[in-house]
Amino acid sequence: MKRDKILNSELSYAIAKLGHGDLMIVCDAGFPIPEEVWRIDLALVQDVPDLETVLTAISEAYIAEKVAYAAEMAQNNPKLLEKVKRIFASAEHATLAHSEILGGVARQAKVIVRTGAFDPWGNILLYSGVDVPKWFSKEGTIAPDYYKDKL
Repeated sequence: MKRDKILNSELSYAIAKLGHGDLMIVCDAGFPIPEEVWRIDLALVQDVPDLETVLTAISEAYIAEKVAYAAEMAQNNPKLLEKVKRIFASAEHATLAHSEILGGVARQAKVIVRTGAFDPWGNILLYSGVDVPKWFSKEGTIAPDYYKDKL
């Protein structure tokens, strides 16, 4: 049996399949997932599983170099924003208009993970990163300046 916390085989496979810069969206129960994007549906009933639980499990198995979310979250769901910033404290954070996430950005995702969350603006964009210390551990390799703080 696997050692890490993610027991869902499809989610585990998706994380393993993502490469540097690929986009995974973890969304609330109401997110309009485009037909052409790979959907992993974890939703069972209202708030099961919730965003915090799913994001925490993912953060332990996945390196998010950048995390983005709706600019509207700061005002309209600040408690969720606090959770996202805590869970992905070492990632770069960015915002964009909620309408952009619902539109073209969702179509760029390699995978969208639907939770049971009833959280307004609860759509979190995770951009895959690399394990910087491992990638730049070989003698003679030099990490770019933008990775120096992760060494």
